[in-house]
Amino acid sequence: MSGRVLESVPLPEQLAAVGRDPLRVLVVGAGVAGVTLAQLLRTAGLHPVLVDRRTAGADPGYMLGLMPLVDPALRHLGVEDAYRERSVPVRRYALRDRAGRPVREYPLAGLLAFGDYRGIERGELLAVLAAAGGAVTHGATVTGLAQDGERVRAVLADGIGEETAEFDVAIAADGMHSATRALVLDDGQVTGLDTGWGGWVAWTDSDDAPDRYDECWGAGFLLRTYPVRDRIGVFVGGPRRDTAAGPAAFAARVRGQLRAEDVRLDRALAAVAAGDGTRFWPMTDVRSATWSGGRVGLLGDAAAGFLPTAGIGAGMAIESAAVLGRLLLQATPGSVPEVLRRYEARQRPRVEAAQQNSRVLARMVFRSSRPAAVARDLAARFLSLDRALAPIRRLLDDRPEV
Repeated sequence: MSGRVLESVPLPEQLAAVGRDPLRVLVVGAGVAGVTLAQLLRTAGLHPVLVDRRTAGADPGYMLGLMPLVDPALRHLGVEDAYRERSVPVRRYALRDRAGRPVREYPLAGLLAFGDYRGIERGELLAVLAAAGGAVTHGATVTGLAQDGERVRAVLADGIGEETAEFDVAIAADGMHSATRALVLDDGQVTGLDTGWGGWVAWTDSDDAPDRYDECWGAGFLLRTYPVRDRIGVFVGGPRRDTAAGPAAFAARVRGQLRAEDVRLDRALAAVAAGDGTRFWPMTDVRSATWSGGRVGLLGDAAAGFLPTAGIGAGMAIESAAVLGRLLLQATPGSVPEVLRRYEARQRPRVEAAQQNSRVLARMVFRSSRPAAVARDLAARFLSLDRALAPIRRLLDDRPEV
């Protein structure tokens, strides 16, 4: 990656800058949602404090597919050209059956209104979002939150010591397992779906079809390949009782079920079996019962974390960050609680509808028995992609103003 990135700075430096702002904002989590929100606020001259529990240089993660939901936020940040340079257009979707045989290949052009479906590495996306530069404090967490009608007091630990600072608003964007969310919501207010499946993310070299997204729906396995710039992301997974055998053994199990020869599938399985740089991804999601409480709001996976089955979680996180950013830029310190309620009212129904679509697709894809997989393969031969994408198209047709 090249270009400007966020500069890791000591926490006191950020606290000194935010103290002069008309709206003092704390953003916890420098992932996709948190960085989007912080950078949008910085375009208006604010100095939000951005902290992240990970150390500088931590593995930025996996591959992402982004729908046109993200375009307005990227346009507002002025990073559209950088985004297109660092991503690839995904123009085709190829579906394979339980034995790896081609079922159908769908053209994506025209199915997603207003823009392209694009593949990008998560680290590349973070670099795009941070193109204008800005500050972040790594290795920092929020260990306490207390609020009254006028402010929220946060206790921040950065590995050196603790700082207590006052803010007008605090936004938890620190992921599905958000420690900040746990400071404001009870356990019973956070639910989720555990599919019982999981798998490994790995990488392999690009090939002669860099615009094609492949899925192989098996009996007890799922094999996906996602094109990004200059390489292909791989996911191979299945029931966790089976993946417990390890990546090499599970990849061999999948290979034993394939009857069609395909170079990409072979390389994908070899990458997982090798185990170099692979990471395990449990197929679970999270849903928070409320996204706002006084002067504290939830954003991205901390509010609603997605299964990857619909490929829309990151896009919804960026959209939500853009909506929240626009509202905060219109806010005064006194109006923050009402602004957070408006943000939740606008975005939570949309996000939960998209999350539910991901759950529905998971029930179709995550099949362990051979008879169920056979029936699904037969149905897939007659499945219209236009019909399958109808929930996504409704979201695109009804995008909020950002």
